[in-house]
Amino acid sequence: MLALKLTLVPLFLLIVSMSGKWWGPAVAGWLAGLPVVAGPILFLLVLAHGAAFGAHAALLSLSATLASEAFNFAYAWTCRAHPWPIALAAGLGAWLASAFGLSWLPATPVWSAFVALAAVGFGQSFLPRSTALAAGAPLTRADLTGRMAAGAALTIVVTTISSRVGASWSGLLAVFPLLGTILCVSSQRAHGAAFVVSLVRGMVLGRFSFAAFCLALAFSLRTQPAWAAFAEAAALAMLVQWLTKQLAMSQRAEGAQQSAVQAD
Repeated sequence: MLALKLTLVPLFLLIVSMSGKWWGPAVAGWLAGLPVVAGPILFLLVLAHGAAFGAHAALLSLSATLASEAFNFAYAWTCRAHPWPIALAAGLGAWLASAFGLSWLPATPVWSAFVALAAVGFGQSFLPRSTALAAGAPLTRADLTGRMAAGAALTIVVTTISSRVGASWSGLLAVFPLLGTILCVSSQRAHGAAFVVSLVRGMVLGRFSFAAFCLALAFSLRTQPAWAAFAEAAALAMLVQWLTKQLAMSQRAEGAQQSAVQAD
């Protein structure tokens, strides 16, 4: 179990981080939207505490989409006028306040899905706007090591305290904005606030595959072996991620075509 805690999440982070170099940016962007951190943590929680615990945690992870959007919202607005330490403090404060509120709410599939969808809609409606584009900074060995170490640390913390904090907080902490923190801070330092805004607005595509993953787990863990439930949830998440990517590409193509027609 300790070996899984130390290697499972870092391995997924390694694959996602290096996928752009190995297979190109299209594959990297597609993989980045999958639950590469929360998924392995939920799997370890099921191994440690059973299917019922894992199903409950999965519903809270789905609800925690609201907390993730709160982080993005607070960071994006704050970084426009302040340096990254202040923006990070605002983002983490918003995440913690939202997670605390979610821990008191009922954990049902309908409620969790409603909260997640409402959070995505609110975030996309009220986040600041930006059309900034910037080339991603090269991933150094120190950056990669830091991501993997942070992933291992989060896994150790959540699985270690899960018995004390229960399924609700375990599910919420599994969706702690680890990658969001790394990406927002590094992007602000390298490219500025406008690029951070574009980054967090683009994260919405991954919310739908994550929701599909958590909902599938919440239902299937109660009736199937853990390995089968996670395999089905992962397959569904990949399908939803592919569909949302195709939809986004289609919409961008239509928008470019309309712009060309208007220009003529």
